[in-house]
Amino acid sequence: MDSQLQRTKTNPLEQLKANPLITKSELQEAFLQLAHPLKSHYSEGHARVKLGVTGVHYGPDIAEMEGFSRVLWGFVPFLAGGGEDDMWELILDGIRNGTDPGHQEYWGEVADYDQRLVEMAAFGYALSLIPERIWTPLNSQERANLYTWLNQMNAHPCHDCNWLFFNVLVNLGFRTAGLPYDGQQLENNLRRIDDFYLSDGWYSDGIGGHMDYYVPFALHFYGLLYAKLMGDEDPERSRVFKERAVKFAEEFIHWFAGDGSALPYGRSLAYRFAQSAFWGALAFAEVETMPYGVIKGLILRNMRWWLKQDILNEEGVLTIGYAYPNLVMAENYNSPGSPYWSLKFFMPLALEDNHPFWLSEELPLPELKTLAVQQPAHLVICRQPETDHVAAFNSGHLSTNEHTHTSAKYEKFVYSTAFGFSVPRSEWGIAQGAFDSMLALSEAGDNLYRVRRQNIETRIEDNILYSRWKPWANVEVQTWVVAGLPWHIRIHRVQTGRALDAAEGGFAVALEPAFQELRSADGYAVTAVSSHGVSGVLGLAGYREAVMIRPQTNTNVLRPRTAIPTLLAGIAPGTHWLVSAFYGEPCLMSSLGMEEPRNEDGTEADVLSGDGLSVRNTDPLLLLGIQLTGSEIRITSHCGRNLVIPLV
Repeated sequence: MDSQLQRTKTNPLEQLKANPLITKSELQEAFLQLAHPLKSHYSEGHARVKLGVTGVHYGPDIAEMEGFSRVLWGFVPFLAGGGEDDMWELILDGIRNGTDPGHQEYWGEVADYDQRLVEMAAFGYALSLIPERIWTPLNSQERANLYTWLNQMNAHPCHDCNWLFFNVLVNLGFRTAGLPYDGQQLENNLRRIDDFYLSDGWYSDGIGGHMDYYVPFALHFYGLLYAKLMGDEDPERSRVFKERAVKFAEEFIHWFAGDGSALPYGRSLAYRFAQSAFWGALAFAEVETMPYGVIKGLILRNMRWWLKQDILNEEGVLTIGYAYPNLVMAENYNSPGSPYWSLKFFMPLALEDNHPFWLSEELPLPELKTLAVQQPAHLVICRQPETDHVAAFNSGHLSTNEHTHTSAKYEKFVYSTAFGFSVPRSEWGIAQGAFDSMLALSEAGDNLYRVRRQNIETRIEDNILYSRWKPWANVEVQTWVVAGLPWHIRIHRVQTGRALDAAEGGFAVALEPAFQELRSADGYAVTAVSSHGVSGVLGLAGYREAVMIRPQTNTNVLRPRTAIPTLLAGIAPGTHWLVSAFYGEPCLMSSLGMEEPRNEDGTEADVLSGDGLSVRNTDPLLLLGIQLTGSEIRITSHCGRNLVIPLV
């Protein structure tokens, strides 16, 4: 490594944060700074890595095998690109023992849909890129053991989603290493994956599945790896994978802010900087859909952003969570070793030192549209350049699944790089539910709330998103969201056969010493102000009051303590309309032009109240082209289309 990387501090977290992440050698160093803290956690036979005691649905033995396998996602490109480290010998020992049926740390016989099928993909990656480092050092018996253990992949089905690529990677590894492989399964799985393709570069994660980070860091990541390795043998499919990636790059770039942060949305957020793995795969496959400097900037800024977050423990080990350690938002399949899926980020390390990616100067984000409609993903992405805020407005989905917190991760009205989103802590009341960016409904007095989880109908027209959903058999909600930043409007038509309590939340703001709460004199508006930004709600029709909810801790993915401006309403059986405006901007109150509350003598007031709520003195209805009358709502979209909603 370069001498310039010598660190004066010994704390692994501080060393990693001090890494400027500019050159290839600095990125190599960053990988080792993440990998080396694992050394003390290897088992005696080096085939397992135990990083904690929290549970996972597939049990501790497989979890420790997962902890072993996931470091390969970083080590493979590190070695392929010329890196050297003696930790690899420890890993080779683990491979020898983990695949030896006679060893006490044998990884075992797998079952259908087994988690170990997931982990085999990293070995296929290694056989494809570095056969001389993983295969050549083994003796004949060790090679037979490794092949036999991996070949179980061809005897067991995978889930009908991105998992099919795990079989592809193992068979691709066999093929690259000159070993027998199942060409028919390889072909069948590639054809089935093709069925998941939608349009504009988007796949769904299985038929009817979601369009989330599994599209970039799984489906496209593996497709680009295949295209790079099989370009000569399978040119047509490789061309298609690359062409789809080009289209997707034009969409996915809108998910990133200029500071390197990306939209927190969907499941598996504990894989953190795998968010930008797609860009590394794009460079690896030499798909220059945009200048290498832009791709480089997307990758490096994302990692720099992550290293500003509290994602490591005191040993330098990645934790389960998002911007801080957090089991509340974790998946049922998140073991202590799961976050090392993040190491897929390091794919660019496989590129030679003189590759244009490394020689190019890092460039900022190009100028992007302030509003981008992504129909296949059910999203409208809004960008506020002056505050570097990116928000994804969501029409919702027609299908759902049983993953943890699916409604919070996929069905909120908006997701934000600045404010994140929240998940429920428990089922009792608004504070436990943490209902930011969502309409929550409860039977009157029951205090058990339901939210949008699955939709009957959705559509997007310009910046207007529509959905129809039924939280109960005799309750139907029609929702229109008029997307924009910093203001957006929500309109709900609630047709109910039962009395309901309603709570509708805005963006969640950090609850900190600098936190301030501002209320309007009429009680229909409340704003939360913190050093991170401002979030406000304004009831326009149908609500009885605005309140500040302090949800239970560790519910927001970005900040452990938050406050959520919330509108409340009581709804009798019948048809009712709820209309509201929501404000979110990631900057200080003084920069917003907000009025500081004053006493009559002009001195600063001790209590924030009254008309100090006014932000930018802007009428959100006028700003977003909305006219609200006694009989109808007229909306003019950002493209000039008109929508009339009769209030019946």
